[in-house]
Amino acid sequence: MCATEPRDTKLAVRRGLLLRCPACGVGKLFGGYLKVNATCPACGEELHHHRADDGPAYLTILVVLHVVGIALHQMVGRYQDNPLQLALVLSTAALVLSLLLLPRMKGLMIGIQWAKEMHGFGRQHRDSPNDAP
Repeated sequence: MCATEPRDTKLAVRRGLLLRCPACGVGKLFGGYLKVNATCPACGEELHHHRADDGPAYLTILVVLHVVGIALHQMVGRYQDNPLQLALVLSTAALVLSLLLLPRMKGLMIGIQWAKEMHGFGRQHRDSPNDAP
């Protein structure tokens, strides 16, 4: 196997958070809300190797619950007389935050996997044992 130069993890994560290809930063990462493109439309990098599974959902829940929990403590005195209004405000905030963060967390995980060459990312740059004469 030939050694490949290490990929910049911070740059790949930043590009993933911006919903862009971790390799070039130009092409769109998603073809739909959470559907990852098989290849980057700009550079042709294969993106179908990703294995995000439940990770983005866990990260989204972690961030949203911290934000809503802190907001609950800050707002409970103001809305003490109207708990229904407090529940509606916090529920709306949680829903909007979840919908905004979920694709970004998936992009973050794909960026990390690409940078660390996990799950098949980077295989096309390595010599395979079948290539030997």
